[in-house]
Amino acid sequence: MQRALTGIKPTGDVHIGNYLGSIRPALGLQERHQAYYFIADYHALTSVFDAAKMRAHTRETAATWLAFGLDPEKTVLFKQSAIPEVCELAWILSCQISQGMLDRGHAVKAARDDDRDINAGTLFYPVLMAADILLYDSNVVPVGQDQKQHVEMTRDMALKMNHRFGEGTLVVPEVAIQKDVATVPGLDGRKMSKSYGNQIALWLPPKKLRKTVMRIVTDSRGIDEVKDPDSCNVFNLYKLFASDAQVASLRARYLAPGLGYGHAKQELFEAIDVVLAEPRERYNEWMAHPDRLDEVLDAGAARARVAAQEVLLRVRDRVGLI
Repeated sequence: MQRALTGIKPTGDVHIGNYLGSIRPALGLQERHQAYYFIADYHALTSVFDAAKMRAHTRETAATWLAFGLDPEKTVLFKQSAIPEVCELAWILSCQISQGMLDRGHAVKAARDDDRDINAGTLFYPVLMAADILLYDSNVVPVGQDQKQHVEMTRDMALKMNHRFGEGTLVVPEVAIQKDVATVPGLDGRKMSKSYGNQIALWLPPKKLRKTVMRIVTDSRGIDEVKDPDSCNVFNLYKLFASDAQVASLRARYLAPGLGYGHAKQELFEAIDVVLAEPRERYNEWMAHPDRLDEVLDAGAARARVAAQEVLLRVRDRVGLI
């Protein structure tokens, strides 16, 4: 059975963009693959500088995976930092690539565009992500469109390692992207991101969720004016939660007078709440028992480390460290 791997950084409230672009498609793979899901706490160190927040966000992220149906008996859920082999593999990989490749990474470009300081961890991010993927002989990596470049860089590193040290040194992974949810719009129409502050947090109680949805930016067309559904942030989010019949119905109402944006936002809120209601209950139950979360993560780490050590032993042998 092929292996699938994905991860998510514990950098604050998980939002619906994370769910639609990463969590939901990744969980679909656990039925067809040997799945590894990790909480990328090493990656989070580039921006989280509070130990208590790191621990809390790590548990919140784990509870989110479990609330949406991750089966810890069937899949492997673990903390990235529980597997020290990932750092050794990252160093080996870093010796195979140029600084120019790292400079072209989108995380570095985004930091420059936002005039943010670029620490070495941000520059090194694609190498550590490559180690995350390659350490488990991952065949499939489901990611959002914004992470496609990093998986392509991972492929380049694996191919170079195989060329230099022999075919089969590392498994060359394939990227899996769901085109229709690759980029999820935020409250302001830009890609939903915590860095933009335009996210809709997953686990808001219904009243706060509705209040957040009502903040979505729209144009100034009135209730008696026909509206363009395809350019509307509200409708583009609605398509990701509603059924085909519901989407067709709301589209028709956009194209006729009588629909106000407030009505559309209410329908969006109801569609989101239907999807999240049961997972929200499960999430709250997991968060009420942090000891159970830690047990799941520890058990997952023990399983992940077996696979990691096998791969690293092979790599160390190929490059001459044994």
